[in-house]
Amino acid sequence: MSLGKLYRIAEEQTAFSIDYRLLGEVPTRWWGDFILTEYRHLANEGRYYIELEDGRRGMCAIHKEVGRAATGTPTRYRYSFKGIGGLNKSKE
Repeated sequence: MSLGKLYRIAEEQTAFSIDYRLLGEVPTRWWGDFILTEYRHLANEGRYYIELEDGRRGMCAIHKEVGRAATGTPTRYRYSFKGIGGLNKSKE
């Protein structure tokens, strides 16, 4: 798994640290899954920006995987993500 960040679209200053797997990528679509590295509330579904370990970034829709909890106390859920458009290098 790789380390990345997840941002709510309306609140770019608030980041969630994630362990993610990029499972597939074509020029206009990409997808994978992740878990949060620390326990924080995350809406079950919604649109976010994800920043990958290599600095690429893109908008994605997330979905909590039912029955796919990772081990830990409190429970950390596994989420899937589907990219909307391409992945671009961050401008920072």
